[in-house]
Parts: sequence; structure tokens; C-alpha cells
Amino acid sequence: MFMKVFRIFGRNIRDAFKSVFRNFSLSLASIACIIITLIVVSIAMILSFNVNNFTDKVEKEMTIVAFLDRDVTLERIEEIKDEINIVNYIENFSFQDKMEISESMMESSTDYRMFLEKYTTRETNPLLDTFHIKVTDINKIEEVANELSKIENVNSVKYGEGMVEQLVKTFDVVKNISYGVVIALVIVTAFLISNTIKITIFSRKREIEIMRLVGASNLNIKIPFIFEGLFLGVLGSVVPILVTIIGYDALYKQFNGQVISPFIQLKVPLPFTYNISIVLLCIGVVVGMYGSWRAVRKYLKI
Repeated sequence: MFMKVFRIFGRNIRDAFKSVFRNFSLSLASIACIIITLIVVSIAMILSFNVNNFTDKVEKEMTIVAFLDRDVTLERIEEIKDEINIVNYIENFSFQDKMEISESMMESSTDYRMFLEKYTTRETNPLLDTFHIKVTDINKIEEVANELSKIENVNSVKYGEGMVEQLVKTFDVVKNISYGVVIALVIVTAFLISNTIKITIFSRKREIEIMRLVGASNLNIKIPFIFEGLFLGVLGSVVPILVTIIGYDALYKQFNGQVISPFIQLKVPLPFTYNISIVLLCIGVVVGMYGSWRAVRKYLKI
């Protein structure tokens, strides 16, 4: 029984493979449609994931800066650390002593050195000790800032009020649009490929009628066409996959992994392009098989 099923399965694959090349002009039209639409989908996915990568990076880099009172003691600073630890939505934080800030500023500029070198003790140093806090959720940044400002000896809290909230809203809109574009393109791709394959199969209506006349069951007629759709999907995916892997790698090297400025980083090609290639292959195969099955079932009334 198993061997019989295996032989039938192998014969269907062989017949489907032969059919692709026997009807080469029509198959080529289907493959060309798959190539064009999958390249468009690939471009949309690359843009979408890179936009999301940039927005995620910006969100992760956003930091709350808490300035302490000038006369705060080292003992009180340790207590403030404990109080910050119990605030919700804080991912991590770091402390910068005003003497360390002063030294860093003097190393960076001779003007700063001339001004700050006379302040050699904490008591006379005009700078403020600071905490740099990162939150787990960018949408909670205002809530965390308000909690930090309530801590005793916290002089002020800065995080780009107003601008951050607007930026977060903008990023959310960009993400939703990019996801929507990719989903819409996948649906359009499915429609285009499906209809192209329907035309291919409809042109072979006589061939299917002959198969029915010689006693072939509906299932035996459908299976070769479904495998044919699979082959068309695989063949049509090859070029988009190569364009994705080679093209994106070349683009990444051309721009040295960034766009406009080092702040806007592109996603590293590997395994990014491999993941997109797998998605493209799956879309091509699934839509090819579905298009063939739907065409045989609906249009030819099998």
C-alpha cells in the first residue's frame, strides 16, 4: 500500500514537472508574475524592517536624566539609588559623579579646563551629579519621569518632554503603515499569481476534459496541477531571493551600514536576508499551489 502511494506521488510530481516545460510559454508568464510581485514584496519588507529597526533603536536610546541637588551627600546618593531601583518600568540606570563629569569636560576642551580646573572639591564644583535612566517601555517614560521627580534631592528631571511623546506617536504610525503595506502587498501578490495561474490552467481545459473521459478521478486531476503550482512558485522565487540576498548585501556595503548618519543604522544582511528569502519562498509556494487548486476546482468545475 505504501509503495503504491509512493509511486502515485512520484508520478504526479514527474507529470507536474514535465507539464511546466511542456507549456513553457504559459508557465513563463506565471513565473514572471511571481518574480515581479515577490521582488516588490521583498523591497517592502526590507524597508519595513529597517524602519522598525531604526525606530526601535531610537526608543532604546532615549534616556531620562535626573539632576541632583548641588549639596547632596555621597550617603544620600546611595539612598537615591535604592529608591530608583523600586520605581516601575526602569530597565537600568547609571550614576555620574560631578567630579567625573568635570574631568571628562576638561579633557574634551581647553576652554572647559580653564573654567573648571579651579574647582577641585565636590563642595565647590558647580556641576550637578546625574543619573541616566532607561525605561523598559518608551510609552511609560513620562510616568517614570514623574516618579523620579518626587524623590528627595532630585533637582530636576529631563527627557525631552513633549518631543518624546510626539516621536513615539510618529513611530507607532510608521510601524503600523509599514506592516499594513507588507500585508497588502502579500495579498495583492496572492491575487496576481493566483489569477495568472488560473489563466494558465484554463487554457488547458481540453487536457483536463480528456483526463476525465479516460476515468481519472477529481483528486488525480487536481494533484498534478497543485504540484505544478508548487514548481512555479519555487522557480518564481529564485530570482527574488537572489536579488534580496545579493542586492541588499551590496546596498549595505555601499552605504557602510548606515543611511545619512551613523544614527540611522541598516539591519545587518545575515541572517536578515535569509529570513526574508524563506518568507518569499513560502509565499511563492503557497500561493502557487493555492492558485492552481482554486483554478482547477472553481473555473473548470471539477
